[in-house]
Parts: sequence; C-alpha cells; structure tokens
Amino acid sequence: MADVKPADVKKLRDKTGAGMLDCKKALVEAEGDYAKAEKLLKEQGLAAAAKRGDRATNEGRVFTKISGGKAGIIELACETDFVAINENFVNAGNELLDGILADNLTKITPELEEKVKLAISKLKENISIKRFKTYNIADNEFCMGYIHGEGGIGVLVKLSSDDKAVFENDKVKEFAFDCALHIAAFNPLYLSRDVVDEAYTKEQTEIFTKQAENLGKPEKVLQGIVKGKLNKHFSQICLLDQPFVKDDKNSLSNVLAAIGKEAGGKLKIEDFVYYRVGVEA
Repeated sequence: MADVKPADVKKLRDKTGAGMLDCKKALVEAEGDYAKAEKLLKEQGLAAAAKRGDRATNEGRVFTKISGGKAGIIELACETDFVAINENFVNAGNELLDGILADNLTKITPELEEKVKLAISKLKENISIKRFKTYNIADNEFCMGYIHGEGGIGVLVKLSSDDKAVFENDKVKEFAFDCALHIAAFNPLYLSRDVVDEAYTKEQTEIFTKQAENLGKPEKVLQGIVKGKLNKHFSQICLLDQPFVKDDKNSLSNVLAAIGKEAGGKLKIEDFVYYRVGVEA
C-alpha cells in the first residue's frame, strides 16, 4: 500500500473538491500518483469541474490600458489589501503599464524593476510584477478591457473584422464590452474547442467513457453519451461555446455572428486574457 500523507490528501481535495476519504482512496489506488488519483476521481464523477486556478494566494490589482494602437494588461502584487487600494499603488500600476506599452516590452526589464523599487520605497511594502501581456491592434481589430470591482479581476479581449468600419457601430462596441464582462464572469480556459490540447481532449474522452461504463449502459449508446458529455464540457470551458452572459439561450459564437451580420461585417474573437489577482493561469 502506498504511503499517503495527509498533506497529499488535502492537496487533492483542494484541487478536485472531492471528499477527504475519496481522495485518500484514490491516492492509495493510484499508489501515490497524484495525476492518476485525480483522473480516478474524475472517472468516478467525484471531482469538480476543472478551474483555471486555485484560491488567491496574495493581494494586488489588475490594470488594463488601450491606447495608440496598443493594449496591455498587468497584475501588480502586494502584501495587503490596504495597499492594493492605495492611490500610490494605483498610480504605480498605471505608470508601469504605460512604460510597458511605450517600450513594447515582453518581459520584465531592469528599468521596470527600478520603478517597482521606487513604489516599494513609497509604500513600505513588498511589491512585484506578477505578469503582463500586450497586443498590437491592427486597423481591422478592436480591443476592449474590463476591470471588475477594485481590480481583483481584469480582462482584455481582441476582436477583428473583415470591415474595420464595423467597429464604429455602437452595438459592436457594446458587444465587445459584454464579451469582456462575460470572460470576467465565466473565466473560460480556451477560446474555442479547436485550440484545446489534443492530450486534454483524449484524457477527458477516457474519463467520460469510464463514467458511461460505470452507468452500465449498453455499448451501442456509450458513444452518444460520451459525445454529449464532451460537448457539455466544451460549453463550460471554451469561450465561443459558452452560453452568452446576456442571452443564455445562445452561445457566444452565435451572438457574435448575429451582431456582425447586423453591423454589416464578419466579426471574430482573436484572443483574450483573463487575470485574477493571486491566481496563476
């Protein structure tokens, strides 16, 4: 029998949401293999749906900016929520993002680190840049940002069209904002099922097949059950397949197509970024 430590059981429970006893049994059956134990819990239908990340581990704030054909998002971390709402901290985050966009940065530089040190000297608390991402916005593209509350969640979404005039349409602009709002609310893992990793799809297929077999269904109906489970799973984790935040009778992709048609062009979501303070992607 594998030597299962309480810490491993707790870690598996935090990740899957399954009961402590079920987690321990899975680890024993998997001979201590954490990944295998997680898969066993999923096959038994005991694990919760996959999340982008675990619980927040620190304080901070997310900032976005769209200006001059560029868009950016940054997560700036600090030690306390009190500092996260401090005016100097907010100013530091905006200034850092301004510098990143102005200099077309893709990684943290000594100059950025010096700016962070200056903020630390003012606020008397440890501060660090956790991550950032930037987009160049072409003539036929449009970016929208959204910050939830006091910066705990931030989103950037980039759309494109075969006719750049489409982005002068107020309904299209409103839809772009609603997309950012949707992403903040539903935290999709992928843009579409087309970009889902093949290994992940294979693993989920195996899990759903095992779940269907556990139901004792005949072989001839297993394929249909597995396909249905996969489609439902993709509708939970893929942005374009998710029910739209303001029209849950339609997928986001259907609303996207309808809005584009009404505006006289074809709309496409190119990419998106979701940051939640303290939670890695």
